[in-house]
Amino acid sequence: MPHDDHVTGPPPAGSPPSTPQPAAPQPGAAQPAEFQPSAPPLAAAHPARSAPPRHVRSGLSLVAVFLGGQLTMLLVSVVVLLSYGSGDAALLEDGRLLALLVLPTSLGAVVAVVGTGWLGGGPRLGRVARELAVRWNVKEIAIGLALGLGGLALTLPAAAVWAAWVGEDQAGSAVGDAFAGRELGLPAAVLVFLAIWLVAPLAEEVLFRGVLWRALEHLGWNRWVVFVATSLVFSIAHLELLRTPLLLVLSIPIGLARLLTGNLLASVVAHQVNNLLPAIALLLATTGNLP
Repeated sequence: MPHDDHVTGPPPAGSPPSTPQPAAPQPGAAQPAEFQPSAPPLAAAHPARSAPPRHVRSGLSLVAVFLGGQLTMLLVSVVVLLSYGSGDAALLEDGRLLALLVLPTSLGAVVAVVGTGWLGGGPRLGRVARELAVRWNVKEIAIGLALGLGGLALTLPAAAVWAAWVGEDQAGSAVGDAFAGRELGLPAAVLVFLAIWLVAPLAEEVLFRGVLWRALEHLGWNRWVVFVATSLVFSIAHLELLRTPLLLVLSIPIGLARLLTGNLLASVVAHQVNNLLPAIALLLATTGNLP
């Protein structure tokens, strides 16, 4: 009798009964319990209980970097002053006074950059530029320039009002008071000019609107709160109590450049524009060309 593949009979004697296989789940259909994934472990479901989020660790690390930069500035200033045996900057020799002007902020910024590369968040490749928000963008740098120039309409009247309020004899900055009555050789005077115009703004911006700004962003602070906080710290950290209100006003266009562009170079340019007129005045004074 020919075999018919379409006719099935009872299984042979002694064969185990066949067990029906469950159908494969269809995409989008409700899955039975055996196909549902098990619940994640407690540590995975609540990572904050096992370790702080990465951005918080990075924020705290960058706060430590900022404090390290500030401590470096303080220690270098003390070393320069003690090397002469006097705590009065106005009594320093020209060379030591120039060192006091350049070295503390420069070395503080170097510590900040190195610390950011070591302790900042994210991949190590490109970490410093990413964490400090440094990028070459002509449009954003132009915005910083415009805010620096436009800010003079705020800062120059503020400086005049402040000088009238405290008196002309109290209106000078610590740097201006230290160089008052000195006549420098042209090379030294040019170095002072460049330090005030270019070096100090760059170093200070790396610390305040670079490292500290990014640290507070990592900690989840609102960007306007970061703007206010960094402006306050910038004003107080100069350790010129009488000038603190004026420094706070001067920091407004600088901080806005960082806030509106998200680029540190924009605030550096705005800060350099703000420092240009005082740097020119000091250059003329120390070369005997300003009465």
